Amino acid sequence: MIEVSAIGTPYERGRAQQGAAVATLVQQATVARVDRARADGLIDAEAQTYLTAQRQFHETHDPEGLAELAGVADAFGLHETDLFAHLHLGTLRDMKGGAVLLDGCSAWAVPGGPEGPLVVKNRDFSGLHLGIQCVLRHAGPDIATGQVLSLGSLGSLAAWSSGINAAGLAVADTQVAVNRHRVGWLRYFLLPRLLARAQTVADALALIRSLPHAGGGTLVLADRDGATAAVELSANSPVIATNGLQWRTNHYTAPSTRGETLGPDGDRIAGNSHRRFDHLGQVLPGQSWTRAAAKTLMSTHPGPNAAPLCQHADGAEGAETISSVIYSCSVSGMEISEGTPCLGRWQVFAPCQ
Repeated sequence: MIEVSAIGTPYERGRAQQGAAVATLVQQATVARVDRARADGLIDAEAQTYLTAQRQFHETHDPEGLAELAGVADAFGLHETDLFAHLHLGTLRDMKGGAVLLDGCSAWAVPGGPEGPLVVKNRDFSGLHLGIQCVLRHAGPDIATGQVLSLGSLGSLAAWSSGINAAGLAVADTQVAVNRHRVGWLRYFLLPRLLARAQTVADALALIRSLPHAGGGTLVLADRDGATAAVELSANSPVIATNGLQWRTNHYTAPSTRGETLGPDGDRIAGNSHRRFDHLGQVLPGQSWTRAAAKTLMSTHPGPNAAPLCQHADGAEGAETISSVIYSCSVSGMEISEGTPCLGRWQVFAPCQ
């Protein structure tokens, strides 16, 4: 697994990705997708108006994120505006009525057990990201929570997928294609800010409640004291569940939000989201979860009494489980399997300092 460690300003941390992978690999997985979206008419005048409004929102509320993105762009010789558009491709596709989930995922959190609170996630994404997936270890003047350890991809912001900070707060996301968006926090900018500013689940929820959200996706959180939460990031208003076991896949579950989920339209990940959610709901309660037990669960394949938590690609660029990660809140540590977790290629990273 690629690891990038950086101490400095947000721009310097973004620029630190330089040299971690061949620039053409990053280009193919990011701005090449934007070029195809333009050619397909996805980024039209209406979409550009929305992107302009989104930039103004993040300039006001998250200048650190934009500075980091500028550093990433300079690291690989890419246009920052293209990387900004790349982070919004799922949102723009939703706005056109599409529901293809290249970014899927199953995530859950437990408040305690023999090894303390855990946050666990299978990252389902395009196989293009297998060569640029990375662990980022960041510290800097804008990170009030100490060191942050996160999982993402080169060419994007830190914690694009999940992460943990030195205070013991862990957060993971899942994608949900929805029929309503607005100007507000894009989840990919929100994740690193939560880890930089919040020491507890309560702190994170206060930040989440403070501003509007672009819509789409969920978060699963836990902290060192055993507080947990799941958040459905509706553009109307985030719906928050707290305490105990929490789990989410790729659809909204709350009565007030479930109607916002776009139908799968043949998409494999969206189509099995309910099966994965129901399976987690059956197996998570009543057990004392450890990292070893989590590894076994996240390796689950389809079967009579199972669901495809561990997903395998049906094409070169198709979505698959490109990693599985376990965050241990009690020690601010992470353990990752690069590739499908059934392969058992787990790697332990030193805890946050």
